[in-house]
Amino acid sequence: MTDFAQSTFVPSVETDQLAVDTLRFLAADMVEAAQSGHPGMPMGAAPMAWTLWSRHLRHDPADPEWADRDRFVLSAGHGSALLYGLLHLFGYDLPVEELRRFRQLGSRTPGHPEFGETPGVECTTGPLGQGLGMAVGMALAERMTAARYPEVTGHRTYAIVGDGCLMEGVSHEVGSFAGHLGLGGLIVLWDDNEITIDGAVGRSCGDDQVARFAAYGWHTEVVPDGTDIEAIDAALTRAKGDPRPSFLAVRTVIGHGAPGVAGTPKAHGSPLGAQRLAQAKELAGWTLPPFAVPAPVQAMCAALAAVGAAEHTSWLEEFATFDALAPERAAQFRRAGARLLPAGLLSALEGVAARAPRATRQASQACLRAALSTMPELVGGSADLAGSTGTESGEVVRREDFTAGAIAFGIREFGMAAVLNGMSLHGGFRVFGSTFLVFADYLRPALRLSALMRQPVIYVLTHDSIAVGEDGPTHQPVEHVESLRLIPGLQVLRPADDAETALAWELALTRVDGPTALILSRQALPQLDRPHTGDTAVDLSPVYGAGESSDRESSDRESSDRESSVDAALRSPLAGALSRPTARHVEIVSTGSEVALAVGVAEQLEADGYVVRVISALDRSRFVADPSAHTISIEAGSTAGWAGLVDLAIGIDEFGHSGPGDEVMARHGFTVHAVLDRIREYLDGAP
Repeated sequence: MTDFAQSTFVPSVETDQLAVDTLRFLAADMVEAAQSGHPGMPMGAAPMAWTLWSRHLRHDPADPEWADRDRFVLSAGHGSALLYGLLHLFGYDLPVEELRRFRQLGSRTPGHPEFGETPGVECTTGPLGQGLGMAVGMALAERMTAARYPEVTGHRTYAIVGDGCLMEGVSHEVGSFAGHLGLGGLIVLWDDNEITIDGAVGRSCGDDQVARFAAYGWHTEVVPDGTDIEAIDAALTRAKGDPRPSFLAVRTVIGHGAPGVAGTPKAHGSPLGAQRLAQAKELAGWTLPPFAVPAPVQAMCAALAAVGAAEHTSWLEEFATFDALAPERAAQFRRAGARLLPAGLLSALEGVAARAPRATRQASQACLRAALSTMPELVGGSADLAGSTGTESGEVVRREDFTAGAIAFGIREFGMAAVLNGMSLHGGFRVFGSTFLVFADYLRPALRLSALMRQPVIYVLTHDSIAVGEDGPTHQPVEHVESLRLIPGLQVLRPADDAETALAWELALTRVDGPTALILSRQALPQLDRPHTGDTAVDLSPVYGAGESSDRESSDRESSDRESSVDAALRSPLAGALSRPTARHVEIVSTGSEVALAVGVAEQLEADGYVVRVISALDRSRFVADPSAHTISIEAGSTAGWAGLVDLAIGIDEFGHSGPGDEVMARHGFTVHAVLDRIREYLDGAP
């Protein structure tokens, strides 16, 4: 594959300077037009960005989703104007009108880069450090893809990070992880401008960042002058030849060329102002009007884009050869890239149910194994808890061998989730990660980005309540399920037994437009009857029969049919044609391990003469109470989210205690007797 560095379209010194000034002033013009934004980073980092894009980045602006393109991540997302300028110059679908609408409602140039909003933006950045984590995930996905499909894989991942990115704790997690795996296709440029919002970096951080990344096992270099394009180019070339991930420290000046503010925090997050911007342009000899692009820069970028298009055409020819020689592997490559489910997956999930009681984490492990047997692109691991979370999935990826599908993330929950986001964004894989539910707090910022970017990352979160027991309140989640339900776009599923666990995995795998959290028990749970054999009606969101599907249309249709069935079950408490005298009708809604408790309570209430219906709210967001019934919730967690949904919420709004799980549950009132007492007290006083 041809390298951009070998291209005959290498810019001249004059064109280089014109291009760098173009990027600087496009960014400053955008911020000035919006009267908000961050001009300093783009003005300082423009030379390194131009060097990378003009000499090294392999991409085709006409097809931003080309599978074998190089990935570029602007981790310092506040410098978004720099990225928009690059995309505009190289011919992505980002016309100058969109640059003029920078940071305006409905524009394709939002304040921070947002995946799915702007062609060519690989991921949503802005929360500092997470872009670096996603770049590590993209680089890992590339290595794993190359191990499976070496005939058609040969790209790299580049990132520009700032001082803030490197201060964030997630940068330590993912930096260590990338060094451990030796992700040689990853090249990170550090915009070393020594300035943060509050002042000089030295006020709060004295780290030797180069030594730090060298200690992780990275190749490191220092470029002392961030305007020296030849030096940056040479450092990038050496980095591409090194088998380790590379960290290039490029010394820059924030707000380069802006009189009175360059090199100071004042250049960071405010418009330069019309007078200062005019002075900066005058000092640079820039006489063009706002948002103008000089003809030589236009011509050079068009020529470079043509090189990328030729690279893409060459790759398509290579893929056609690959397809002819290995049609099954090529078909699998296409299917995985399109996120289509393989034939046999859904029927495999239906076969995991056991008769004996077992924890839903164990049922989940059976589901995972069933899915892996038909879905080789399903990869992931845990934050050092695979045995406990039921996510052991075979051989572990190593720097010597990326053919495996299991990933040992180590005790790096935040880093794990950021890497999973990057792998999902890269494409070609469906990914999962696991830890204890209580430690979802450690990864929450990346989970939020999973939802914001609509990435189908699966989070396997086990040990789901105070029933964890002896590990005590530090390990007993109370508020966590409720807090996860607050995240827009996150599907939170808490299954009650094997059948619901299989359905939860099915819903997670058929969903391609957002993440799913599977909330699973540590303790064994009984397998519940469907339907309940007594007079109590139990709606448990049953596992619906699912045919096999190998194409998106049929898969989407089956998914829609199943979700409609779930909707009907959870939104229509009257289903089942039960006769319910209003004064004597009780509806108990529960989730997960408390559903069996709800069934036991219902049997006792029936003896009191009530007509009782139990609903297992696998996905509470689908639940709508029956207004003709007294509705009661039972869940071993915070009651805050049940307010307004039910008449009486039975839960726990305090921390747990250390002791055997059943004793802790009893201590907090989760027994048939204690719950009955509360319900009877409520019913006695109800109108």
